[in-house]
Amino acid sequence: MGWGDLGVYGEPSRETPNLDRMAAEGMLFPNFYSANPLCSPSRAALLTGRLPIRNGFYTTNAHARNAYTPQEIVGGIPDSEQLLPELLKKAGYVSKIVGKWHLGHRPQFHPLKHGFDEWFGSPNCHFGPYDNKARPNIPVYRDWEMVGRYYEEFPINLKTGEANLTQIYLQEALDFIKRQARRHPFFLYWAVDATHAPVYASKPFLGTSQRGRYGDAAREIDDSIGKMLEVLHDLHIADNTFVFFTSDNGAALISAPEQGGSNGPFLCGKQTTFEGGMREPALAWWPGHIAAGQVSHQLGSIMDLFTTSLALAGLTPPRDRAIDGLNLLPALLQGRLMDRPVFYYRGDTLMATTLGQHKAHFWTWTNSWENFRQGIDFCPGQNVSGVTTHNLEDHTKLPLIFHLGRDPGERFPLSFASAEYQEALSRITSVVQQHQEALVPGQPQLNVCNWAVMDSGSWSQATRGPEQHCTRAAAGPHPATRASAWLS
Repeated sequence: MGWGDLGVYGEPSRETPNLDRMAAEGMLFPNFYSANPLCSPSRAALLTGRLPIRNGFYTTNAHARNAYTPQEIVGGIPDSEQLLPELLKKAGYVSKIVGKWHLGHRPQFHPLKHGFDEWFGSPNCHFGPYDNKARPNIPVYRDWEMVGRYYEEFPINLKTGEANLTQIYLQEALDFIKRQARRHPFFLYWAVDATHAPVYASKPFLGTSQRGRYGDAAREIDDSIGKMLEVLHDLHIADNTFVFFTSDNGAALISAPEQGGSNGPFLCGKQTTFEGGMREPALAWWPGHIAAGQVSHQLGSIMDLFTTSLALAGLTPPRDRAIDGLNLLPALLQGRLMDRPVFYYRGDTLMATTLGQHKAHFWTWTNSWENFRQGIDFCPGQNVSGVTTHNLEDHTKLPLIFHLGRDPGERFPLSFASAEYQEALSRITSVVQQHQEALVPGQPQLNVCNWAVMDSGSWSQATRGPEQHCTRAAAGPHPATRASAWLS
């Protein structure tokens, strides 16, 4: 989802009443960021509290190449990373992921090997359908058992957009909440993907939005979240449950207009390190603790959910590694603002950094001229001379700097000769230098290899590292507080 997809953020059709009410009853973050302009690295960052460059969710195949996890990539979340559900076990939490995992499809990367107790969903997105010869359709799992495949047992009608997946994911979430409510503290990671192209919605929602099929999908997600909040009230655990809603990257403008979302006033979208690619809608809800109707201008990150969730459970982050997430409880409960930079990575390259109101671009790039001429455009109608470049442009010696308060659309870079530019450059340069001097990159997990087709469902192959699998494979606040991260 994009920043501009919710009514509370200004979407004019106002078709997200439950999320808008969630914001009215809690806290809205207008300055909240993903850790990457693509879903897989952002999800790794959410669950580790670490930048993708640290946890290995990046690629060295090419300079600043965006990385993702199709079937050709055989890496995944390393055993050396400590994921949020693993750590929450220390406080007695039971954890479930519903929906897209996206942190590796080989057996050693299974979510139940990394702290989750339950899973219903898929290791990848609902790409396809495939021909079952060179590639099988992508599997859907209940825990360790493959229960079907997209486009087969779990149909998606590409012509009409009809699929019942969101309703299935909703029921999985409701059942888990009801089972755990009186037994254990729980962590629910609701990772639906209905707004990811090919966009889908169930029959009752198809054709109901003023925004086309994408709006139908957003309305169904909104309705589902309303039902989950309602069941928390019905079970009398709402005041003991922290809920956070956000997204993993900006809306994909290449799917517009029928299947594309809105990034509001921000430049470009998914795949780019402009604001439209990484600034996300973010809502926090915790009745009786977070005062209603609050707006926090804290610079937030999806990685903060890791650190904040641990704090809610009375735990501290691991001390043997760099943790990039902040504990947001001072912002949530006391309205405090904490200084922190936001680093925008694309692949293995630091593309930009925000500090306070200023954002410095060290590299700019949307997509190649070749892709642009083919109609693949991450910034439709948003051409800014010298900014939305189709070649990778190096600004490391003289960064482009924008004041995001005055110019959230990143259209008017500061004059290089201005005092404001020089002061901002000095502050940002110091922060970036400190960051890079201390940076220890993880082993890259997302380098594209030769064909390595999705495992047929056994999750039983050998558990060697990704560098050994570049070959073709055969087809075929106290312990009782509940921390929930809902991601779309």
